[in-house]
Amino acid sequence: MISFLYFVIDGLLGLLILAIIVSAILSWLVAFNVINLRNQFVYGVARFLDAVTTPVLRPFQRLIPPLGGVDISPIIAILILQGIKGYLLPWAFRPLIGLIG
Repeated sequence: MISFLYFVIDGLLGLLILAIIVSAILSWLVAFNVINLRNQFVYGVARFLDAVTTPVLRPFQRLIPPLGGVDISPIIAILILQGIKGYLLPWAFRPLIGLIG
């Protein structure tokens, strides 16, 4: 049961990292007029990604100002999420998995 919980949390963190990357790429495509938000599908995807990534990115955006008009908060958020996924999550679950099996 604990291994399954670890698997789910690890997967959700991976999906969140992927959503941040896709959201950043989508914002660049919109900014450079490769795609526009008048397309219903693109608008729906952009709204969904904003709803998912904004709660994670907002604290970083408050702390880190844009550097020359470039927002580096997604990079910092991805680094921290990768650290949580790679180091903090196994460290937190190791005693539980060893105890229960």
